[in-house]
Amino acid sequence: MTYIFIAAIAIVFFAKLVEHRLPRSVYRAVVLAGVILPLAGVAYAIWVLWARSVGWTELALLFGLYIVTGLGATLGYHRLVAHHSFEARTPVRALFLILGSASLQGSVLNWAAWHRKHHALSDQPGDPHSPLDGFFHAHVGWILRATPAERDRWCRDLMGDRLIVFVDRTTFVWVGLGLAIPYAIAGWPGLLWGGLVRIALGNHLTFAVNSVCHTFGRQPFETRDASRNNWVFGLFSLGEGWHNNHHAFPSMACHGMGWRQPDLTGLVIRLLERLRLAWAVKRPDAGAVERRRKRPTPVLGAEDSERLRAA
Repeated sequence: MTYIFIAAIAIVFFAKLVEHRLPRSVYRAVVLAGVILPLAGVAYAIWVLWARSVGWTELALLFGLYIVTGLGATLGYHRLVAHHSFEARTPVRALFLILGSASLQGSVLNWAAWHRKHHALSDQPGDPHSPLDGFFHAHVGWILRATPAERDRWCRDLMGDRLIVFVDRTTFVWVGLGLAIPYAIAGWPGLLWGGLVRIALGNHLTFAVNSVCHTFGRQPFETRDASRNNWVFGLFSLGEGWHNNHHAFPSMACHGMGWRQPDLTGLVIRLLERLRLAWAVKRPDAGAVERRRKRPTPVLGAEDSERLRAA
């Protein structure tokens, strides 16, 4: 079983290297394998867990690598690159972009291109992953369509950044490193829990922001889309679940507003700011926040109804 998983992962890596030369049907199969393999790892992990107890090493690799690679996606890919929510020193930028690459959510430029397109066309025709086209489509189906990311249109400002371009071109190296490290620490169980299960957990929590957080939750702010705040995913997706907040103020660095909306990514950004490793952290002013809040619909009394009928 170990060798089957390793061989399959190697095939996916090789195909990603030459993805632009592959027929669309072959590339779609590669993308499908990239989605299914981590889920197969989860199924196998459940069987292993049922057969024997899992040690602290495996659990530490799972949750530790989930948090650091997850921050790579939320802090590095999303808030730093896609939205320019803050500025940071070069070593900090490099670290979080590499960690984001290791999360297996695609290259940084592709990620930013898809995300910027989503904001420009959110829940309108052309949105890459709107639940209006189906919940499954929003969650993972859109990835299987294998439409190329429009990097030249949506990421023109990023194409001249040498660090971003370098990390983008070497994505497969960092994905491989993210799998090799847990394997080196704990062998096959480390690769299973710190690699495949961690990737499945991180990716499907990210997918859920596109699907669940445009379907279920509260909308405290007026937006032109169906984005919602969902406390479950606000907690477990490192702050990304405060999605209505984010769509109301896309460039703000901290998506959680107040202590009742936990946002681990925002806390790390604040820590970097205190350490003077980050600056120009964007925050909406209080007036803008109040102006965007939804106003409660007035309830008409009997006298008001009579007056309207008379008019």
